[in-house]
Amino acid sequence: AALLGDCARKGSVVSRANSIGSTSASSVPNTDDEDSDYHQEPYKESYKDQRRRAHTQAEQKRRDAIKKGYDDLQAIVPTCQQQDFSIGSQKLSKAIVLQKTIDYIQFLHKEKKKQEEEVSILRKEVMALKIMKVNYEQIVKAHQDNPNEGKDQISDQMKFNVFQGVMDSLFQSFNASISVTSFQELSACVFSWIEEHCKPQTLRDIVIGVLHQLKSQLY
Repeated sequence: AALLGDCARKGSVVSRANSIGSTSASSVPNTDDEDSDYHQEPYKESYKDQRRRAHTQAEQKRRDAIKKGYDDLQAIVPTCQQQDFSIGSQKLSKAIVLQKTIDYIQFLHKEKKKQEEEVSILRKEVMALKIMKVNYEQIVKAHQDNPNEGKDQISDQMKFNVFQGVMDSLFQSFNASISVTSFQELSACVFSWIEEHCKPQTLRDIVIGVLHQLKSQLY
C-alpha cells in the first residue's frame, strides 16, 4: 500500500510537470516562423527633415548666385582686372570688388556728362554754321538777282566802311559776352554768342543800321 501510494504521488507530480511544460511551451513565440514572415520597411524622411533639406538647398543656391554675381562684376569691371600691387596675386575680396565697381560707375557718369557737354557744344557749332550758310546763300542770291545794282556808284572805301560798321557792332557784343576764364568756357561763350547775335535777323538789323548811318553821312 505504501509503494502504491508513492507511485501515485510520483505520477501526479509528473502529470503536473508535463501540463506546466506544455503550457509554457505554448506561451513561447515561434521565432522561426516570425523571422520568416518579417519584412523591414524603408526609412521614411520626416517633414522636418524635408524642410531642413529644402532650406539647405535654397541657401546653397543663394550663395552660388551671389558668388556668380561677384565673379561677373570682376569680369566686367576693367579696374577689377587690373593688378593691384597692394593686394598682389590674392583674389579680390567682395568689398574690394564692390568698391571698384562703384568707382567705375562714378567714372562712367562723369564721362557721360562730359560727352553730353561736348555734344551740346557741337550742336551749337552746327547751328552757327547753318546760320552762316543761310546768310551767305542770301547774299549770293541777292547778287544774282541784281548783279549790276550799285555797281561803280560807290567807292571801295564805302564798302569797307559798311564792313567795318558791322564788325564793330559785332565786336562790341562779342567783347561783352565772352569769358576767358578757361578755354572750355571761351568755346561755350563763343557759340552762345553766335546763336544770339549772329542770327539772320540780328545781322540784317545791324547792316541796316550801318547803311542808314553811312547814308546820312553821304547825304
